[in-house]
Amino acid sequence: MSETPISFSAARQIHGLLKDKQVEIEEFIRALIETESPSGDEAGSRAVVDLLAEAASPIGCVSGIKRVDVPDFGQHLVIEAFGHQRSEGQILVVGHTDTVHARGSVEARPWRRESGKIYGPGIFDMKANCALILAVLRAMAELKIAPKCGVTVALTCDEEVGSFTGWPLIEETAKSANTRCAFVMEPPALGGLVKTGRKGTGIFAMKVEGKAAHAGLEPEKGASAILELARQTERLHSLNGSGSGITVNVGVVRGGTRSNVVAAEAEAEIDVRFSTEAESREIERLLGNVTPIDDRTKVFGSGGINPPPLERTPAVIELFQQGRAIASHLGFELGEAQVGGASDGNFVAALGIPVLDGLGISGDGAHAVHEHIEADDIARRGGLIGGLLISNSC
Repeated sequence: MSETPISFSAARQIHGLLKDKQVEIEEFIRALIETESPSGDEAGSRAVVDLLAEAASPIGCVSGIKRVDVPDFGQHLVIEAFGHQRSEGQILVVGHTDTVHARGSVEARPWRRESGKIYGPGIFDMKANCALILAVLRAMAELKIAPKCGVTVALTCDEEVGSFTGWPLIEETAKSANTRCAFVMEPPALGGLVKTGRKGTGIFAMKVEGKAAHAGLEPEKGASAILELARQTERLHSLNGSGSGITVNVGVVRGGTRSNVVAAEAEAEIDVRFSTEAESREIERLLGNVTPIDDRTKVFGSGGINPPPLERTPAVIELFQQGRAIASHLGFELGEAQVGGASDGNFVAALGIPVLDGLGISGDGAHAVHEHIEADDIARRGGLIGGLLISNSC
């Protein structure tokens, strides 16, 4: 991390300008909301990227716009700003344009502003935050203030379904220049808390082979795959009370053929969360080398880790402390949280890059019918993000 002083003045200037532009920003957010782009909707994705690219093009500090075609999904969007500073490295800003809401959701739940809250499908996660980062860049250009390195904004179109094409793009973008730090525009935790830690995720399967037998005539000759799976489930769930950051959920089970047959086969789908790389290795060891409790059965584990955890490192803490100081000068208190859900920030953190996540506009109801943002937080959050970009103490 560098020793560049925190630019409270720049943060206040950006906050003030965004406050003056509140109506304009809200109108653009509405346009993005009403351009529906559920994951896997190629036309919707291209349409929302059209709006964002068109809005980014006239911004004075924007030096490049790249659209990346993704078959069956649409387009990723990469916006480069402050290109003249790129030799000094870059700050990476990460977000996504896809939502979980199906087409027709806007018709059923139209955009509305009510009691200081703005409602709309996908507004909190995270159409409003796509609009916000462009508003911040525009404000920086108008105010003629710039960070000491370039800024690259990567907005992917498949984050909500696993970032299978988005993550390689982000990784390539992060590695293309000296990426000093990354800011993730995902929604904050409840109360506007930024996210300084996210658990990693593992998706595993367990298959048990037992021995079939007649359940009434000679059950002793059978070895129940279902019973073995139940015992393995209890073994795995015992990790939840171990005091570590590991949580396990055996969420789907299947097995057996008929009620009067000792089950010869059973299988389960398992979700695992963990806080550190060491815990991820422990999970892979446990599920990669499962031993049967009933030695008449065979147990097989498969699957893997995706994504790794975003750990609360000293460099992440320093970014948070910088953000908290900027927020204080803007008149609000910034808190932090460590959460179980993952984001693209997890992948960036795995590259050794300090990441501050959850920088989006405060609100609630991600993926839900009451999804909304707090209107008064738009300028406040923009000032915070601008201050972090300008200060560039990463």
